[in-house]
Amino acid sequence: MSREEAFSDDGMWSGYIHTAPGMTSGWHHHNDYDTVVYVVSGALRMESGTDGKEVVTAKPGDFVFMPRHTVHRESKPSKEEAGLVVVRVGSGIPVVNVDAPERD
Repeated sequence: MSREEAFSDDGMWSGYIHTAPGMTSGWHHHNDYDTVVYVVSGALRMESGTDGKEVVTAKPGDFVFMPRHTVHRESKPSKEEAGLVVVRVGSGIPVVNVDAPERD
């Protein structure tokens, strides 16, 4: 995953993210940041909730919203690189790695 910062100040970060096909992140949350993702190319799969059972799959042209403190992980199910525009609004440490969410 590579990030290209477009703009950043005390309460916001925005940029473009490239991700390789088949990539899956670790479980994490974005602290006090609300995050909006716009899928430019490829596909995005977001898992959250108990045992990661809440799943959103987004394709080019789709927006995904991830509220602050929501534990999640993302993966790229397409065979092509994904291109994502990301805007985070909030404060604090932007990424907090955590264990997988609890099971039912």
